Amino acid sequence: MQIVGLVIAALIAAADQALKYYIVTNYRLGEVHDVMPGLFSFTYIQNNGAAWNILSGKMWFFYVVSAVAIAVVLYYYFNKNYSHWMFKSGLVLVLGGIIGNLIDRLHLKYVIDMIQLNFVQFNIFNLADAAITVGVILIFSYLLFIERED
Repeated sequence: MQIVGLVIAALIAAADQALKYYIVTNYRLGEVHDVMPGLFSFTYIQNNGAAWNILSGKMWFFYVVSAVAIAVVLYYYFNKNYSHWMFKSGLVLVLGGIIGNLIDRLHLKYVIDMIQLNFVQFNIFNLADAAITVGVILIFSYLLFIERED
């Protein structure tokens, strides 16, 4: 059953890469298109840092952090002591997101971002970032509210 989670992580990374490919082949850098007016737009940017472009240009740092994060996620994913669906789902989402962004960093030396929320002032992000965020929320929710009961 653990193979299913790894396949889902691979599908998340593939979907992230597919959207990035679509953006790169159909948009000019900085170009904006409303997808759902008032809700979100696609805005093609290149980010060579992390959120808010912190640590800009420090690719080796991101390679090391990604490798360590993947190792930690896989350790917990295969650890029999952590079998709750919420924890495992969070790990799968985080893994898929890390891989999606790592592919960009290895191949391009920057990450392609494109999703801009129009109803709030927030950084432009990508599917990998969204997967990581939702995954972390699931992991913390499990650790804060469910693990204590188990």
